Amino acid sequence: MLTKGGCPKNMLSIRDALEALEGRWKMLILFSLSTGPKRFGQIAKEVTGISDRMLSKELKNLEANKLVKREIYSTFPPTVEYTITAHGRSLENVMDALHYWGLAHRKKIMGK
Repeated sequence: MLTKGGCPKNMLSIRDALEALEGRWKMLILFSLSTGPKRFGQIAKEVTGISDRMLSKELKNLEANKLVKREIYSTFPPTVEYTITAHGRSLENVMDALHYWGLAHRKKIMGK
């Protein structure tokens, strides 16, 4: 049976997950935050190649999906820190699996 959007009902959860994590950067940002809270500049350094504009957009999206928490500290100038949430941490096994699959895939296609 298809849903309104034309997706079979048993695939809705996969579609929802892919929509929450879609794009090139979200999993890398979550991986960066998995080692502890970070400021914007720290994330930008770890996730090489991402523009500040894209990082800002992706952090807002991850926050909207309750995967990342943004905390503003009342310092001068204000300090903003990003932390992975418990909901985001629930993706750790997925990130580990992607890491190992990526290593095997790289070895298979590059012979390394």
